[in-house]
Amino acid sequence: MTAKTPEERLTEVSDWWTTGIIDIHPGRIAMRGYPIEELIGNVRFPEMVWLLLRGELPERAQSELLEAAMVASVDHGPHAPSISVSRMAVTCGLPVNGAMASAINVLDDIHGGPGQQCMELYREIAVEAGDEADPARAVDAVLARWRTAGTKFFPGFGHRFHPLDPRTPRLFALVDAAQGAGVVSGQFARIGRGVEAALAKGKARPVPMNIDGVSAVIYSELGFEPELGRGIFILARAVGILAHAWEQKQQGGRIKGPMPPSIPYRYNGAARRAVPDRRRST
Repeated sequence: MTAKTPEERLTEVSDWWTTGIIDIHPGRIAMRGYPIEELIGNVRFPEMVWLLLRGELPERAQSELLEAAMVASVDHGPHAPSISVSRMAVTCGLPVNGAMASAINVLDDIHGGPGQQCMELYREIAVEAGDEADPARAVDAVLARWRTAGTKFFPGFGHRFHPLDPRTPRLFALVDAAQGAGVVSGQFARIGRGVEAALAKGKARPVPMNIDGVSAVIYSELGFEPELGRGIFILARAVGILAHAWEQKQQGGRIKGPMPPSIPYRYNGAARRAVPDRRRST
């Protein structure tokens, strides 16, 4: 093997990590080409999220819509597993960073993932619809495919706690306003409403869109990839996770489980019984 020159070694080390996100040199920091000192005080946090993920600064109206979806997603109380995990972790002795990591790790396909899955559903409908102005046919076709594939609960619709998710109408009003101002096209808003209408057919009670469904509308309208939709939700929910971990730290408490000791869990195993004689006979 030919020995590498010092210059080749330096190039190899420099190329080990390659990024277009941040450029750092002594006394200089730039994000996507923008000097950090110019971003500070001029760019809001949602705009910074957009810049790092997409490479360019958004229009202010775009960042306001992104911010609205993030604000709506920050918390849903201790009955949300991610929040309860953060609080339980603190009572087990974990510091705030450990509690946050534990909580974020439960934001997987069922709790945390439906927003991404809903974006994938909307995208499939958009592809199916093509140039059709009315997505109704495409909605029915894609829902039928998902049902054939075994889907029973459609991500982004229905809520175990809210008959009507109070976040949805407000966010939809902002989407409609953004569409009227030419900020978004409204394509995914039409698709989302079409799915909601289709799921209500033949049902005694409607299956209303929840925060995941309306956030999926917003992130899709703004052009984010589905996997980034999940990441942005986790970024927003991390605020609530931190707040609850810190509140629990102030309240104290030790080894708090999911329910108080006075409320027993349900045991459905064998009745109490004696251990048989295990001694060998001689």
